[in-house]
Amino acid sequence: QVQLVESGGGLVQPGGSLRLSCAASGFTFSNSAMRWYRQAPEKEREFVATISTAGGYTNYADSVKGRFTISRDNDKNTMYLQMNSLKPEDTAVYYCYADRYNYWGQGTQVTVSS
Repeated sequence: QVQLVESGGGLVQPGGSLRLSCAASGFTFSNSAMRWYRQAPEKEREFVATISTAGGYTNYADSVKGRFTISRDNDKNTMYLQMNSLKPEDTAVYYCYADRYNYWGQGTQVTVSS
């Protein structure tokens, strides 16, 4: 059974940090580029970051560049998103996505508020 399970979301103050994880199972994780997306209330889902199969290539949305870092550990079948200098506009449900297989996780809520 294919699963992508996000974790690590929560409530954080502006300027704070969070680390999201996406644990994969049921497919060959190392064969797929992976992405993070997010969806804020009443807005469309938007791309956040992507990472290649071995982790050598990454790319980010302009809105998070320099603040977020995507990474992966293929031995642990897990992808990460380190989020620093968080802003209220980063508030959203964050989803992981397996590009090769078109699999989505269920999402984890991130709320940035004082």
